[in-house]
Amino acid sequence: MSQISHVAARMKLESPVMAATPVEQRNDALACIKEALCAHADEIFAANRRDLEMAERNGVAPAVVGRLLFDEHKLADVCAGIDGLVDLPDPVGRTLLRRELDEGLVLERVSCPIGVIGVIFEARPDALVQISTLCLKSGNCAILKGGSETAHTNKAIFEVIYRAAVGAGLPETCLFQAEAREEIGELLGCYGLVDLLIPRGSNEFVRYIMDNTKIPVMGHSDGICHIYVDGAADVDLAVRVCVDAKIQYTAACNAVETLLVDRAIAAEFLPVAVRALEAEGVEVRGDAETCALVDVRPATEADWDTEYLSLIVSIKVVDGADEAIGHINRHGSHHTDAIMTEDVATADRFMRLVDSAGVYQNCSTRFADGFRYGFGAEVGISTSKLHARGPVGLDGLVTYKYKLRGSGQIVGDYATGKASFHFRDLC
Repeated sequence: MSQISHVAARMKLESPVMAATPVEQRNDALACIKEALCAHADEIFAANRRDLEMAERNGVAPAVVGRLLFDEHKLADVCAGIDGLVDLPDPVGRTLLRRELDEGLVLERVSCPIGVIGVIFEARPDALVQISTLCLKSGNCAILKGGSETAHTNKAIFEVIYRAAVGAGLPETCLFQAEAREEIGELLGCYGLVDLLIPRGSNEFVRYIMDNTKIPVMGHSDGICHIYVDGAADVDLAVRVCVDAKIQYTAACNAVETLLVDRAIAAEFLPVAVRALEAEGVEVRGDAETCALVDVRPATEADWDTEYLSLIVSIKVVDGADEAIGHINRHGSHHTDAIMTEDVATADRFMRLVDSAGVYQNCSTRFADGFRYGFGAEVGISTSKLHARGPVGLDGLVTYKYKLRGSGQIVGDYATGKASFHFRDLC
């Protein structure tokens, strides 16, 4: 048995102990983690500098280097996220249904932790803090594997988090850090021991995870997000939102990659939008109609299926909302898509028919984030339709069980008609 299998087996056996910890203890652990991160900030920053220096030597792209950074600002952000988590209600033990099947026979559906979660995430040290604290708050045990580009930072942060959590009384099996690349394969083989895998990374990486494990996988493989600018849009408002969605954080999965523009407003909108985007250093690529109206680089068919994660955006002129909806459902990744319009009926139609985890009106796609939803950050964004969808916060890390309390009832009586159900909801 590999080390990961051994760890997962022990976690599986002891995960009910973690699930049964009172919320006060879990919240105390989170408070201790925040205090410990601040107390050990200097050594964490020093470890991060080693990773950044190595990234520069290895020629890592600037957009990726920005994700590797863990500084005072990132520390303040993760601490604020921990505070938000502490303030959130306990997701465990909530009664979701209470029904009397017959006199003295009461059924309850009660939320409970998933159990053992394996999270394989990209090279973002702040993600390690978000993921581990969300798993702890939701009563789950977690095996964590971060990107190798931040190996030193991840190790420093994990050691601080783990010592603080165990010191606050949580089980020793609450968290484990996998550090070697080969341990990913071992983790994928832990069917029956690990209850859920959450991969975060490139399309190719997430697809690899999905194709090489029997463990249920929750996640998204890419973020090809769109904004449709309708003929009834406010041009100034639409330009402002489109620019934010592209440049606020270009390497994020919820950054916009394609703008779809209603032919009815294209001549008015495109010159203003392209000027604003290019002023921010964005390379604009357009279809034939766009190129006829503004001087931009021609787009190819491949552009409609590309997640740039950089200062590039493609633009296509469409014949109204229905063509935009068809394009999004065909080329999008079902992540987050938005419409800019003042027409309520058109917005409602767009939001009903676009098949994405997040569908917005008159606001930036960059709002697709657990922290911005008030979830206390997120372990990732799911484009799946089962269990959890969109930013996965505490509610996405719990499932439920049924509890039935009786007083000697037997099925035979109901099968013969001696007794009958009356199904009365109690709450």
